[in-house]
Amino acid sequence: MNLRLSVVSHQQAPLANRFLSDLQRVDGITELVLTENLPEPGLVLPDHIPTRRIVNPHPLGFAGNHNQAFEGCGQPFFCVANPDIRLYGDPFPGLLACMDDPDVGVVAPLVLSPAGLPEDNARHFPTPWNLGLKLLGLDDGRYHFQPSVQSDPRPVEWVAGMFLLFRTTAFRDVGGFDAKFHLYYEDVDICARLWKAGWKVVCDPGITVMHEAQRASRHKPRYMSWHATSMARYFLKHLGRLPSAERNTPQHRSN
Repeated sequence: MNLRLSVVSHQQAPLANRFLSDLQRVDGITELVLTENLPEPGLVLPDHIPTRRIVNPHPLGFAGNHNQAFEGCGQPFFCVANPDIRLYGDPFPGLLACMDDPDVGVVAPLVLSPAGLPEDNARHFPTPWNLGLKLLGLDDGRYHFQPSVQSDPRPVEWVAGMFLLFRTTAFRDVGGFDAKFHLYYEDVDICARLWKAGWKVVCDPGITVMHEAQRASRHKPRYMSWHATSMARYFLKHLGRLPSAERNTPQHRSN
């Protein structure tokens, strides 16, 4: 497949090992870059995938870790995945089929909860208006996809960073993730920049992965502060200048 996979563990060995075990059923990953954001014992590497292990002397954010893993990428595709993802099967052949459209810069599967319900990994860009609706419990901005093998890939405004497959040229074209964000909004920002640069962002509901996270950290003061800071940076950077998946049709590319 000629694909580099980046996974970052934050002392999450039990979660990460379940995902790494799932990779035993996946063929064709050229290279796995496993980053220990904090040193930890007990990570069990898949034995059939060439692996480069990075141990950070100091913790980095989401963007910094995956940008570091991307450096020198010679494969045509670059995937970032959270360690709390589980694979039902091999998602990569289907996701790579989406790349037959040369305008696609990033594709995501539909992410399901452990109960098998669709999560909100494909969404409309945040605006003050739709954030207000979300606070009122009226609309959380998601695309209401259902898992179906008969579904076609759909252009969406942004997809969440828990599982993303990039075309390497697209990731490089926009300069990777913006490391000035910390933990939140890196995924929203890079999707906005991809659309602005003429690349499509798509989600394929016919391909599914499972997300094991409880998201409890979102309610801790430090994480809430990071979220608010990232939101402010996103609005300063993009508000009033957002592209639309429905209106924006990139010019055909030949990469």
